[in-house]
Amino acid sequence: MKKLYFLLALMVAFACGGNNLTPTPEPAPTPDPPTPDPPAPVVNTFAKGADISWASEMEAGGVKFKKKDGTEAALLDVLKDCGFNAVRLRVWVNPYGGWSGKEDVLAVAQKVKAAGMDLMIDFHYSDFFADPSRQKIPADWEADKDNLDKLCQRVSAHTKDVLQALKDKGVSVKWVQIGNETRNGMLWPAGQLWTGSGDIPDGRKHFARLYNAGYDAVKGVYAEAVVMPHLNNAYEDNAWWFTQMKAEGAKFDAIALSHYPQAENKYTAAQYNQKAIDQIRALISAFGLPVYVAEVGVKLAASDAASVLSSFMTEVRKIEKCAGVFYWEPQVNGSWKPEIYSKPAELSKYTGESITGPWGPYDQGAFTVDYRPSPILDCFAK
Repeated sequence: MKKLYFLLALMVAFACGGNNLTPTPEPAPTPDPPTPDPPAPVVNTFAKGADISWASEMEAGGVKFKKKDGTEAALLDVLKDCGFNAVRLRVWVNPYGGWSGKEDVLAVAQKVKAAGMDLMIDFHYSDFFADPSRQKIPADWEADKDNLDKLCQRVSAHTKDVLQALKDKGVSVKWVQIGNETRNGMLWPAGQLWTGSGDIPDGRKHFARLYNAGYDAVKGVYAEAVVMPHLNNAYEDNAWWFTQMKAEGAKFDAIALSHYPQAENKYTAAQYNQKAIDQIRALISAFGLPVYVAEVGVKLAASDAASVLSSFMTEVRKIEKCAGVFYWEPQVNGSWKPEIYSKPAELSKYTGESITGPWGPYDQGAFTVDYRPSPILDCFAK
């Protein structure tokens, strides 16, 4: 009986395959996933920029820009042929003729977008040029000139208004300046740092509040934008200024400077260039932040203008964290000037100064008399 049970069990086992004499092949090994390509290195493109804020007024007056061969072309196409990849536009609050006002900036910025170029926005917080000699409060803000809280609100609202309008048009803004050449503050007297009598009590604290109101407003619209203050005279030791700014809690992602090596004659142009290079290196070492030369210009009529700029560009591009250079109004030619320059009464109104005669044209453009790029700009093609 036991033998019968054993035979039955053996038959069931064979029927179910439990003791199949043919070995079951092992599953094929799963191949290792392919090794992904290493991530492409992040390339920080050096900004070769142009501030062309006068361009729309020039075009409205009939100026036709040309490429080097004399072919008429849109200004941005001319500049791209010269090697430019970025544009800087200033913003005034309520300017003469609307030039550099919000609507003008919107129109030009959309052309910049269509051209595939990067954009820097430069807020002056004034109705006209703001620089070390003047930081005139906008006329519409005069009622609040002694109220720091309200001025901070004005700065914030104006900054958001312009940037949101740009964003709504699909325009990307890569960099933003809060104030223009603000060595002695902005929105005088509220944000002024000193007078001929010395430092203004709490001047830096007040200026830092105004500046941060702009900084925070930018980040609320373009969180990734690089936001920075801007000083004139790149050749000077400016580290003290930024150190004091930080001590007051000012926030900045980079540093912007102006450099005009032929505008003064205390040194030679070559010496101004070298001093600027040395100071740019010093600022990068001290703060670890990128530095942009947000304005540069050389004398159009000077025989050495092209070599002066080329020498500077060659050296500045050797500095790892010097992230770009912007030529200021290259498209002018030493004869064109904005309409307001011929109207002393309007100049007096917008500057707050007593001006009795017309102003002359800007002499550090880089286009020829017939609006072609001059050899000054050849260094941007490299």
